[in-house]
Amino acid sequence: MGDPVVDAALEQASNELGLETWYRDCVRPLIRSGPAGYPGCCGGGCEPCNQILVQVAERVLEILGRDRVDEPAE
Repeated sequence: MGDPVVDAALEQASNELGLETWYRDCVRPLIRSGPAGYPGCCGGGCEPCNQILVQVAERVLEILGRDRVDEPAE
């Protein structure tokens, strides 16, 4: 858990796109890196595919109205 606003956006985006709860932490590095850090699909039939993770990350950023999310404070 981190910023409750980011957490809510991640939950909403995941629900909209059908990403299971246990994969949501895989999206957090993507919303911190922004599009420059997005991986591509390898074509290997991974579960989940990187493309769904990217779609969720893009939706989170759209909901938040940001290009990326800052690193969490320690």
